[in-house]
Amino acid sequence: MKCLQGQRFNIIFINSHFDLFFWCVLQYLFLFIGSLGFSILLPDEVQAIPINKLSPHQESGDVQKYSHHQELQQLSINSQILLEQKYAPEFSVIYPSTKPSFLIAAPENFNPGLKLPPPPKPKPKPKPKPKPKPKKSVDDGKKKAPTLVIESLTPNFNLSKDNFGQSNQFIEETAVFRLRNGNKLKFTTGFNSFEQSTVDMVTNIPLKFGWEGKINKTKLFVNGGLDLFNRLPIVPNLNIKAESPIFSKVRADGKLQSLLVGIGTVEYGAYKFNAETLDNQITFWRIRPSVYWQIDPNTSLFSLAQLGFFNDGNREFQSFSRLERKLGQFSVAVNLFTWSFQQDLAEDSGYFSPPDFIVYNAEIAWKQDIFKFLSCRLSATLGRQRLRGTWDNATNYQTSCTAKFSPGLELDMGYAFSNVRERDTGNELYKNESFTGQLRIKF
Repeated sequence: MKCLQGQRFNIIFINSHFDLFFWCVLQYLFLFIGSLGFSILLPDEVQAIPINKLSPHQESGDVQKYSHHQELQQLSINSQILLEQKYAPEFSVIYPSTKPSFLIAAPENFNPGLKLPPPPKPKPKPKPKPKPKPKKSVDDGKKKAPTLVIESLTPNFNLSKDNFGQSNQFIEETAVFRLRNGNKLKFTTGFNSFEQSTVDMVTNIPLKFGWEGKINKTKLFVNGGLDLFNRLPIVPNLNIKAESPIFSKVRADGKLQSLLVGIGTVEYGAYKFNAETLDNQITFWRIRPSVYWQIDPNTSLFSLAQLGFFNDGNREFQSFSRLERKLGQFSVAVNLFTWSFQQDLAEDSGYFSPPDFIVYNAEIAWKQDIFKFLSCRLSATLGRQRLRGTWDNATNYQTSCTAKFSPGLELDMGYAFSNVRERDTGNELYKNESFTGQLRIKF
């Protein structure tokens, strides 16, 4: 019986402890479920406040371990404080400036979705966009270049006379205008006179209009107009010329080393050889190809060929070549000139038309600045000429000076004497003198 009783007592004792354990577990569960439910019902922005932040009396930085009973009590206190904060009349959520102390029983530790995100950073105020500046047209602030401006005025004077009473005088002035696109317009007029002992004087007023432009690398010159005479019909005139570089070579310092230029000219007009030729109303067409070759900076070669067709049925062929070498202030050159006509019509038409005429000579020249504003050139040639199979000496002397009064004003003056024939004089000597002048005014 005592065993039974003792066994029964033990069973009852055991059952009492079991009941106590059971109720303790139930209390844990109810408290946990209640705390979790309140945390879920609260707004997301309310963060669980750690124990050491609840009140000054509850702060304990040294305590890091708690008993199970103290934890349950603390959970209950947390729930009450959260409820008070939810319904407090002046409620505000304060984000701590430092990381909050870790709370074991905080709901967000059991459900990560309840953790509050860090406060969003204030968005930077957008900078005001600068007002777009009004677009200026290309012409704003810039004056448009005039459509037409005068570039230069060039009066020319040439008087040539021989020892047989022939005199030709040319006084012409050329005005050059520059267009906005860089092309140029020219106008030439003047007063020319032709005198001869056997013919009445002929006067001439030329009217020429010209255009100068460039297409790619080719320069074009087009001139046309009318020749007015005192007692002769009006004769149109035309001159077309093209210049194009064939090749060029430039040195490392930027100076030109060598250059080859091709030139072509077509010309029509009254043949102004002398008064008798004009009186006979001789006109011509001429085709003249030529080439200029700068072999090096001090050596050059120029050569041309000319075909002429005259309204009296005659034809001509001319050729001229000149090789020149500069030696400081001096220069030397050799020249070769040929001229031949199909017919000799000097007596009928009045112009020099030899069947074969050849001149060759050597030239020496000197050029020097006499003063700062004045430079002069002297030259002399000595050679031979042949007319109708007869040879004789051919000499020529020239002098010219250029005076530069200002960058835009220059004056050329020249004189030349020659015995190279321009008419068939037989055994008589032929002499010709010429005076030239040119004034260049640049704007």
